[in-house]
Amino acid sequence: MGTEEILHIGISVLTIGIAFSMQNIAAFPAVLLTVGLAFVLHELAHKFVAISYGARAEYRAWTWGLLLAVAMAALTQGRFVFAAPGAVYVFGQRALNKAQNGIISLAGPATNLALAAVFLSLPLGAISASGALINIYLGMFNMLPIPPLDGSKVAAWNGAVWAGVFVLFLILLFQPIPLGVA
Repeated sequence: MGTEEILHIGISVLTIGIAFSMQNIAAFPAVLLTVGLAFVLHELAHKFVAISYGARAEYRAWTWGLLLAVAMAALTQGRFVFAAPGAVYVFGQRALNKAQNGIISLAGPATNLALAAVFLSLPLGAISASGALINIYLGMFNMLPIPPLDGSKVAAWNGAVWAGVFVLFLILLFQPIPLGVA
């Protein structure tokens, strides 16, 4: 991973951390842990699966998406944040087939499913609940079958896989999230 890519990831994490903690700045460290981890591992999953198929993949921040996240958070006093901080761009896609593109796209939301399960198993109280919910929302949003979201590529590759993963997110979304031990 190059210096420029690390800088793009760092700027994205800090910006979404600010946006998501605008309602309660004291929550900034917890937000960095939960939102930052969800976002970074989601994007790195795309990157490393693409690399495993022989493609070149790099994360790039999207300046307008970062500005939009902060602006929406500021305008709504932190009650609503839509974050589109950037994406992993895969180069050499001509060599990738539909299944490989689908699996690369699935890697991010699948990582969010795994992180949600990890956060649900931790006795960290509100941080656990927050981490679980953030990963459920991030993964489920990305699985919407609307281009350019991950779900559109997963559904184009395998509708049954898309439906199964989306249903898992729905099940998690409607489960009570325990606050654990504070």
